Amino acid sequence: MTLEFTHWPAERAQRYRDHGYWIDQPLTQILHARSQAQPDALAIICGERRFTYAALEQLSSNLASRLAERGLGQGDAALVQLPNVAEFYIVLFALLKAGIAPLNALYSHRKLELTAYAKQIVPKLVIASREHEVFRDDGYLETFAQVGAHPQITLLMGEAHADNNLAQWIEQPSSQPVHYAPTGADQVALFQLSGGSTGTPKLIPRTHNDYHYNARTCAEVCQLTARTRFLCAVPAAHNFLLSSPGALGVMHAGGCVVMAASPEPMSCFELIQRHAINTVALVPSAVALWLQAAPQHREQLQSLEYLQVGGAVFADSLARQVPGVLGCQLQQVFGMAEGLINYTRLDDSDEQVFTTQGRPISPADEIKIVDEHGEPVPVGEAGMLATRGPYTFCGYYKSPEQNAQAFDQDGYYYSGDLVQLTPTGDLRVVGRIKDQINRGGEKVASEEIENLIVLHPDVTHAGLVAMPDESLGEKSCAFVVSHNPNLKAPALRRHLLELGIAEYKLPDRIRLIESMPLTAVGKIDKKQLRQLLAVETTRAWLQTRLLQLIEDGEELDPEENLIFYGLDSLHVMKLAAELKERRVAVSFEELASSPTLSRWWSLVESRQQAA
Repeated sequence: MTLEFTHWPAERAQRYRDHGYWIDQPLTQILHARSQAQPDALAIICGERRFTYAALEQLSSNLASRLAERGLGQGDAALVQLPNVAEFYIVLFALLKAGIAPLNALYSHRKLELTAYAKQIVPKLVIASREHEVFRDDGYLETFAQVGAHPQITLLMGEAHADNNLAQWIEQPSSQPVHYAPTGADQVALFQLSGGSTGTPKLIPRTHNDYHYNARTCAEVCQLTARTRFLCAVPAAHNFLLSSPGALGVMHAGGCVVMAASPEPMSCFELIQRHAINTVALVPSAVALWLQAAPQHREQLQSLEYLQVGGAVFADSLARQVPGVLGCQLQQVFGMAEGLINYTRLDDSDEQVFTTQGRPISPADEIKIVDEHGEPVPVGEAGMLATRGPYTFCGYYKSPEQNAQAFDQDGYYYSGDLVQLTPTGDLRVVGRIKDQINRGGEKVASEEIENLIVLHPDVTHAGLVAMPDESLGEKSCAFVVSHNPNLKAPALRRHLLELGIAEYKLPDRIRLIESMPLTAVGKIDKKQLRQLLAVETTRAWLQTRLLQLIEDGEELDPEENLIFYGLDSLHVMKLAAELKERRVAVSFEELASSPTLSRWWSLVESRQQAA
């Protein structure tokens, strides 16, 4: 029995084998090869615990044999939710050995997400932690049952009962010899989660062949070796941290993965110094925090050689600070759980590294950048990214409608990214087509949050849009129409938390408005919402900036001539230049001829709406 998924066309599959991209080996080969070649080398450091490759091989085999003894194997699926601990990798390899396909949920996911995943894969096995709020009591079983999922076995970290204690299952092998084996190399090895633009993330089936190629090729491009010490500070379940090159790439090279609970700078700096870590992968929001903290702790970062940044667009201004402030080489990463991965190379020019997201890892990656009519755009112009290749999937799990929209007749996957191709052959990401917010690398689907907001009895309409943020790249703003004039933002956030969503999905700002702008066909007009948000943001910025310039400290009267507050022509020239940087085309002459705050607000609003 095997799990269903969309296979690669036979001609392309044969081509990938002929060129050696697919080697028809299970992902477990990565661990097995290392446990044979260097059994005593460190594979994982987790707090005070050390795991060699031999130990990782043995412990994962223990768990695989226990699961096989209980009748689980090929064709079964598991829902796994573990924090950044060594058990994550022990469980991963155990499930791969037993032929059980894991779906690794992020630890930040809560009841809403977990039940949605359970409904899709109907897991026979659940592995989680008693510390997580969903699993603190046995109520999750009833919740899963409501969506048709009835796991046969549940194993929990921190569980008091031996029968369900994950640690005991890992430490003790089966009582008698049992047969178990991975699924075929061309079958589903595991599920990854899509970024999700229309609701709960869709599931991405990854095969042994494509994911193995993904991990080992990333390791080669990034020049990982047995001396690599890799800090895993972003959630281990992220595709970025698992295979791009992530832990699987590090283990392919024979290096060591060091676990960190979070990317918080002080604790990570201590780990870097203590374990001579030389490589780390972070999302841009975490890098911003590291750049702020690093100048006072440079002595702790002396071993750091490479910083890989992915998960969201990395601002040029931050990228240029990395070598000087962190004292290491920057490598930008643009990838997706669906497949395609791009890197800047270690010998690229500074401009390539600071201003692009690099090139595909494989010579077999095929890319198109097209306009809304499907026609190729000239080099340097923005267009929609479409791709196919030996590690880019061919269809979401049990999602025929989404697949019809995401793929063209030639099998190219349309990722929803807007990109430019530079003259050097690199990709530069300039935006998204899909209605999705990238909050520091965590993807928030607008439609999912909108549908949950309107479940509140006082809400009639809701629209969620992105707003720029210096540290996270993007934050979310919810525009809400309510028939209750007393409804407040805290009540809506409480409503969302009670529905069980992850906290990072909570709207960062909630704006209650009288009516929702609609398109001609009756859909929420997100363009108008973004314009309204841009106007409000600029108005607030303008008032704050004026107070900084006049250094008076008093509240501004919107109708008073700003000259009487001490604003001079040099200040006005500076404001005009700063507004231009914010993409508001207002001239010095226009500001000087209308020197009141209210008239400036009107001028800014008209220019932003025209844009």
